[in-house]
Amino acid sequence: MTLMTRGRPGLRHIAGAVLLVGAATACGRNSAPSSPDVWAVVDGREISRTDVETAQRRLTQPDAPPPENVLAVRLQILDELINQEILLGRARAQNVDVTAAEIEEAFEQRRSNMPDGAFQQELDRRQLSVEVMKDALRRELIVQKLLEQELGGKVAPTDQEVRDYYDRNRARFNVAETQYRIAQLVVTPVREPQVRNRLQDDAATPAEAQKKVAMLTERLEAGTAFGELARDYSEDPESAPQGGDLGFIPTSALNQVPPELRALVLRTAPGRVGAISAGGAHTFVFVMAREEAGQRDLNQPAVKDAITSGIREQREQVLRAAYIAAARNDITVVNHLARMVVEAGGRLPTLDVTVPGR
Repeated sequence: MTLMTRGRPGLRHIAGAVLLVGAATACGRNSAPSSPDVWAVVDGREISRTDVETAQRRLTQPDAPPPENVLAVRLQILDELINQEILLGRARAQNVDVTAAEIEEAFEQRRSNMPDGAFQQELDRRQLSVEVMKDALRRELIVQKLLEQELGGKVAPTDQEVRDYYDRNRARFNVAETQYRIAQLVVTPVREPQVRNRLQDDAATPAEAQKKVAMLTERLEAGTAFGELARDYSEDPESAPQGGDLGFIPTSALNQVPPELRALVLRTAPGRVGAISAGGAHTFVFVMAREEAGQRDLNQPAVKDAITSGIREQREQVLRAAYIAAARNDITVVNHLARMVVEAGGRLPTLDVTVPGR
C-alpha cells in the first residue's frame, strides 16, 4: 500500500519545443558535416552521434523515453553536450583540470551505495563501461571546477538580500497547519508495470515480498540510510528516485490517506521508521520531521538556510546560462542535427531512433 505519490518528473529540461533547440545556432551555416555521424561541431571539436547515444544511455532509463520522443531527447542531450564542450574549451584555456585521484574519489562516492555486482549489472544493462563513466565524470568535474572558479564568489546572497526576501514573502513562512515530512519505501507482492529504483528490484510474489521486507528491516536496524534503501528497492515509481521523499504533507492531506497509514505516521516519532502491511503490500514510512503550525521567524536557522539556498540556486542557474551564452559569442558552434531536423520538418526517416536497451 502506497502512502501517496507526487508528480513524476520527466527527463530534465525536455519539452515539446525542444525540437528547435540549437536551431538558431545551426541556421545560416550550410556547411556539411565531415560525416553523417557528426551531429555538432564546437570550435572545431566534433560531437558525434555515438557521443549523444552514449550520453543517453548514461542519463536516461533504458526503457525511456518512448520511441516517438527519442529524437527530442537526443536533441536536448546534444545541446547539453554542446554547452559542456563550450565550458571545457574555457577550462582548457584557463588550465582548469582535475587529477586522477579526484576522479577516482568521486567515482567511488557515486557507486558506494551499490554492491559491485549490482553496479556492474547496471552498467551492462545500459551498455556502458567503467572507462566511459569515468570519462563522463572527468568532464563533469572539470566543468564544476571552472564554474566554481568563475562564478562561485558571485552567487552567495548578502544578509540584506535574505532579509528582503523574507519580508516580501513572510506569508510563505506561516505554516497554517501541522505538517509532516515523510519518506516511504513500498514493496508489493506482484510484478510492477514500471520499476524506477536503482537496482531495478521488484518482488513479484508474496514470498519474494516477505523476503525483501525481512532484508530491508534488517538493513534499517543495522543503520542503512532510509533514502538509499528507497532509491535501491522501493517499488513506487514516483518516489523511489527521490529516496522515497514525499516532502511536507499537511494534516488535511494526511487525513485523505488510508486510516492505518495515517495512524502509522501520527504514532511514529520524527527521525524514526514505522512499517505496515495491508492487502499483501508493505510500506515503510520514515517521518523525517514534524512542523507545528505558526509563523516561522528569520532567526530560525532552517528558514535562513532555505532562503539562502533558494537565492543561491536561482542565481547559479541565471549566471551559468549567461556565462555559456557569453562564451558562445567567442566561438563557432554548428548543430548539424538541429539543422537536419528543421529541414525535415521534425522528421528524419533515415535516422534510426530506436531506444537503447529495447
